Amino acid sequence: MSSGRIRRSLALGAVVLTAALMLGVAGAGAAQAQPSSGRCAGHKVRTLSFSTGKILVYKSRGYICAVTVAKRPGARKTMSVSVQARGNRPARDKGRYTRQAGPVTVHAGHRCVWVKGAVGAGGISSGWILC
Repeated sequence: MSSGRIRRSLALGAVVLTAALMLGVAGAGAAQAQPSSGRCAGHKVRTLSFSTGKILVYKSRGYICAVTVAKRPGARKTMSVSVQARGNRPARDKGRYTRQAGPVTVHAGHRCVWVKGAVGAGGISSGWILC
């Protein structure tokens, strides 16, 4: 086998390996982008309803995630969601949205959490839950 042929074989192998790595990285990025599409990971543990919407609370491996969803989506209105693990500061999302505020996620471990949410004039505060 000539040295030119060996070099071409090595170059081809390097190109194939680089392409495989690039596809692997792109695939991992797509999987990680999914939670930011407005959904929480885990299973639903609580629904807190109020006059203008509801808060959906999810739990997964010690993490608590919450989303405030408007009862009547459409026009922009002030919405907020907040989750606080006992002993920590709350994670919040507040703004003018058409459908939902959040998701917000905190690491709670086995601690209680306090969840608050509002859509327009209506809102709810859970008190310490999931203890």
